[in-house]
Amino acid sequence: MKSILPAPVKPEISLDIFDKVDIRVGTIERVEDIAKSKQLVRFTVDFGDHTRTILAGIKQERENPREVEGKQALFIINLKPRQMMGEVSQGMLLDIGYQDKIRPVLAVPETHVPNGARLG
Repeated sequence: MKSILPAPVKPEISLDIFDKVDIRVGTIERVEDIAKSKQLVRFTVDFGDHTRTILAGIKQERENPREVEGKQALFIINLKPRQMMGEVSQGMLLDIGYQDKIRPVLAVPETHVPNGARLG
C-alpha cells in the first residue's frame, strides 16, 4: 500500500456548520457511462424515500466503474444541483484518496444500514 504524507488539518469549523451538511447512506442501483466525458459516470442512487442522479468522476479510477453497483456509500445530498457535461448531479459521492493522489475507495458503512440513514 502506498503511504502518503498527510495534508495539514483544515481550519477549525463549528459544529453548527458541520450540522448543515446532509450526509446519507444510499445504494448505488445503476452506473451508466457518460460518453462525452473522460471521467464522469451517472449513478442512480436509492436513498430509501427517493432516488437521485449523482455524477461521479470515477471512470479513470476503476477498470470497471459498474463494480460499485449494489454497494452502499455515503453521499452529500443537500448541495445545490450542479450541471456537468449536459447532465445534472443532485449530490456528491464521498470517497477517500482522490485528493491524496491514491486510488480512491468508497466511504461505506461498516455493515448494511437502511438507505437514507444519516451521518451522526
